[in-house]
Amino acid sequence: MDGLSTEELDDRLRAFLAEDLGTGDVTSDAIVPADAGAAAEIVAKSECVVSGLPVARRVFELLDPALSWEEHAQPGSKVVAGTTLARLSGNARAILAGERLSLNLLQRMCGIATATHRYVEAVAGTGCRILDTRKTAPGLRAFDRAAVRDGGGTNHRFGLFDRVLIKDNHRVLAGGVTAALEAVRRAAPGNMTVEVEVESEGDLREAVAGGADVLLIDNQSPETVSRWSRVARQVPEPPEIEASGKVDLESVRAYALAGADSISIGRLTHSVEAADISLEISFPGTGGTAR
Repeated sequence: MDGLSTEELDDRLRAFLAEDLGTGDVTSDAIVPADAGAAAEIVAKSECVVSGLPVARRVFELLDPALSWEEHAQPGSKVVAGTTLARLSGNARAILAGERLSLNLLQRMCGIATATHRYVEAVAGTGCRILDTRKTAPGLRAFDRAAVRDGGGTNHRFGLFDRVLIKDNHRVLAGGVTAALEAVRRAAPGNMTVEVEVESEGDLREAVAGGADVLLIDNQSPETVSRWSRVARQVPEPPEIEASGKVDLESVRAYALAGADSISIGRLTHSVEAADISLEISFPGTGGTAR
């Protein structure tokens, strides 16, 4: 997974499991024999775009290495309510112990993929890309970014280390765009993308003159994005234009048509509407959804 090796992913999932299990599942340990087996289905209860099934599978495998798993939906596919996403069988206690964590991650990732897909559909045909941001839940950034990709979006920088992004507070502390760019050119790796957030035409002209690779036009109207994009593209090697802020599903296409090469949407990951997904035990007996 992006940003996590196999070992790091397992460590992260074990920590999540430890948070939930603590000293043990007192309910299941009292009711379910240690050697009992069970089969189950993971079912989408709402229409969604699929993301996170391999993560859900790994949760159960960490609890039961002999788990049997059958995937019935592909990452990025759009499914209707009632679709079986996966079938699994193995130790009953292990399935019950992993149920909530696997669903929490799966519901979140499917929710992000679904929201991303809606934005991607809204700008279809314009050539504009939908980007994520660093506005993710701590510890879940790699999961969130994978979900954005499954929804058809594109990942922005992973963190503070892999792209220069001069924002408003950097401008204040440096004494302006030009000074900030000069400091970056002296100290940052030479092959790193340099992006500048601009909030005025003056900022924009300084950033273009300073050779910024990307301009982030933040909290402006589509009309302003259009006008500033024309200004920025008057040079022989113009920067890319990224728009952000004040963008929702109703307005995103207007920003794309205004000339944005990409649009970053914080709400993809900071305001997730989880997909409705449940795990249903089919043998022995029947079971409901974990709470």
